[in-house]
Amino acid sequence: MGIKVAKFGGSSVADTIQFTKVKDIILADKQRKYVVVSAPGKRFDQDTKMTDLLYLCHTHIINHLPWEQLFQVVCDRFSAIAFTLGIGSDKLDLHAEYKKIRDAMEDGAGPMFIASRGEYLNGRLIAAYLGWDFIDAADFIKFDERGKFLAEKTNELLSEELKKHENAVIPGFYGAGPDGKIVTFSRGGSDISGAIVARAANADVYENWTDVHGFLTADPRIIDDPKPIEYISYQELRELSYMGASVLHEDAIFPVRESGIPINIRNTNDPEHPGTIILEKVPEGKTNIITGIAGSKDFVVIAMHKYMMNSERGFIRRLFAILDNFDISFEHMPTGIDTISVVIDSQVLGNKLPDIIDDIKRNLQPDSLDVYEDIALIATVGQGMTYRPGVAAKLFAALADKGINIRMIDQGSSEINIIVGVANKDFNDAIKAIYNAFN
Repeated sequence: MGIKVAKFGGSSVADTIQFTKVKDIILADKQRKYVVVSAPGKRFDQDTKMTDLLYLCHTHIINHLPWEQLFQVVCDRFSAIAFTLGIGSDKLDLHAEYKKIRDAMEDGAGPMFIASRGEYLNGRLIAAYLGWDFIDAADFIKFDERGKFLAEKTNELLSEELKKHENAVIPGFYGAGPDGKIVTFSRGGSDISGAIVARAANADVYENWTDVHGFLTADPRIIDDPKPIEYISYQELRELSYMGASVLHEDAIFPVRESGIPINIRNTNDPEHPGTIILEKVPEGKTNIITGIAGSKDFVVIAMHKYMMNSERGFIRRLFAILDNFDISFEHMPTGIDTISVVIDSQVLGNKLPDIIDDIKRNLQPDSLDVYEDIALIATVGQGMTYRPGVAAKLFAALADKGINIRMIDQGSSEINIIVGVANKDFNDAIKAIYNAFN
């Protein structure tokens, strides 16, 4: 019998109704042996995520504001779930758990410990509800003293531990450093935890359960009823996630990709739907010319022209040094024989643009330099476009027909994506034009 690792996101475990759905899903397939859970998410639009409440507790503590009532809201929510599901103190002593956390907070616990308690308590609660073993992620998911995740050490420790449990629940989002103190992944990190557990279990499938049916070919807030993506490659997923598609934390790919484990994005509210399957290589006959379209707004493009730039040794190195001196990372760098453009996130750039321009002019002496602000980037991604003639022409023609001016073009060496820069105001219309051209 194969092994499935199932991770359930915050919306999937937000209340007792969702808990019962999760239990039904888990018990419907005996191959689902290990479960990873997030902290409870929003129950309704105006609700607050559990993790946000816990971060707010920490903010109150460090600012010497009353925090006990906020923490009581956290406790009451977990207690209400336990009471409604019939989980008594004989199965789980929540009040003892609350006291440990409260004592740690009074003793100066850091934000990572406090934020992680949403996953910890939810993991304990679901383990009690299922009658399964509980494995604390802090004991087996390891970071070094600088907070760097130790992939191989974690895999070794966790693999041995999982062998001891027929079924187990593991909280997501956190692990621990060499001193035993809690270390968290970035927000959305439970996706990473699920992938880590899947690798350690040598799972056949890593199921990531959320509140959508998987990936869609475009943002449903822009495109009415976009087509679902049945299969997508790891590489395509990385490209789309990087450009704004947010179904799955992009760092969650690596642990399972190394082991060749497929990821299946599923909907907790519609468990019969097959969702999206993520593989190293999409099966023959399942590839599309365009797999998906994604994008983001608010970039700045610094465009330079300098005759014979290609023969000027050290030009790119000096440009990188300027950006490094201002602690600026760039998104893209399209080049020509005498031209180069640097694309930078406006939020990263902040108020440093005038000083950067001055340094570029002084150190690189371009023949001309133009700055384009309020630029949106749109990536059209698909393995089917590789070596397929006419894809770029079709894309550019679609934008031209709508009167949309292309400010920048960049195509990666993998040839599975084409990125165009357009004015922020044209963002939605450009995505609609590209989508309609290929669907």
